[in-house]
Amino acid sequence: MKSIKSHFVFNRSQQNGIFLLVIIIIVLQAIYYFLDFSTEDSAESLTPEEVETFQAQIDSIKLARAEADSVRIYPFNPNYITDFKGYTLGMSVEEIDKLHQFREEGKWINSVKDFQKVTGVSDSLLASISPYFKFPDWVIEAEKKKSKVKVTTPISVSDLNEAETEELQKVNGIGEVLANRIVNYRTKIGGFRSELQLKDIYGLNYETRERLQKQFRIIKKENFRLININQARLLELVEVPYINYELAREIMDYRQLHEKIESFEELSKIESFPSDKIDRIQLYLSLN
Repeated sequence: MKSIKSHFVFNRSQQNGIFLLVIIIIVLQAIYYFLDFSTEDSAESLTPEEVETFQAQIDSIKLARAEADSVRIYPFNPNYITDFKGYTLGMSVEEIDKLHQFREEGKWINSVKDFQKVTGVSDSLLASISPYFKFPDWVIEAEKKKSKVKVTTPISVSDLNEAETEELQKVNGIGEVLANRIVNYRTKIGGFRSELQLKDIYGLNYETRERLQKQFRIIKKENFRLININQARLLELVEVPYINYELAREIMDYRQLHEKIESFEELSKIESFPSDKIDRIQLYLSLN
């Protein structure tokens, strides 16, 4: 009994230590009892804007880690792809072997199309790696020259004197109004004798006229009757589309005064003569 009692006998300092320990335990129990350590309230107190901001920060961290883990690709010449390089690019063993076999034959890949043709890679893989292809400068210049060479397809040419308004409207720059104007003028002069007469169509500018003549020409060359300007009577001269009654009278007066007209350029001496249309007037006249 005495030995048991000795275990509960403490000196002054031990008693103070035990007392202090009891006080600490009581204080900790009180803190645990009165304070709420749950995180639900703190999370619920966040506004939607704060939650969105935190989520954006988390997403940016994930993206940065993904970029750090990915393999960065630098520009390279596809003719020198090694087994390891091809594997990192996503090529299969078969595709890499095709490339190596092609190169062993002393051949070179000079374009993106050549690379796909030789290796057989998919369109999706080609689209992802082809921006990093770097060919020698002389190869790039050669490809540019090839692209500049235009393959021209022959254009079928129709007869201008037989073209309908619907056909004429197929020419860029010619609408319904202008097409009708061309057909009506053709009827008025009895058919075009030369493409030069297209100059007389109001609203038909030079560029449109050039495009029109690429698709429409005077194919059927008829033997039109030419009027001898030195022997023609008044009414015969009036039949020429560009000569009215007054001008015909002036031509006859000039011919009578000079006995004979030696050249068409001589007609420009007549005051009212349309010198700018001399090339079209010659289509209807002769000097002999």
